[in-house]
Amino acid sequence: MSAPMGTAAAAQTTSKFQAFVNHPAGPKTIFFWAPLAKWALVAAGVKDLSRPAEKLSVSQNVALAATGFIWVRYSFVITPVNYSLAAVNFFVGSTGLVQLYRVWDYKKNAGALKSVTPA
Repeated sequence: MSAPMGTAAAAQTTSKFQAFVNHPAGPKTIFFWAPLAKWALVAAGVKDLSRPAEKLSVSQNVALAATGFIWVRYSFVITPVNYSLAAVNFFVGSTGLVQLYRVWDYKKNAGALKSVTPA
């Protein structure tokens, strides 16, 4: 007599879920929760896109970009390799670079406007 059809699928799903929960970078570890919490930095960087460029902090965004990309590299050399940490740090670094570009573009265009406008 064979097992009911749903039983095999349920057993496979349960084992995949258990494998996720018990993974070295799963929800029982800091390797899972730290990247999850760090998405708040990405959200803040995206929200800063609505701020005027003259109000952005260059030093803050240099720090975000640098640490973001440094931690991407670190995410691939630690054991276990943490892809979620690499992903969130890539976006942290990217939002920092975008904000730095906005500041650079604002300052470049503000200087160009000063040279064009009559005194």
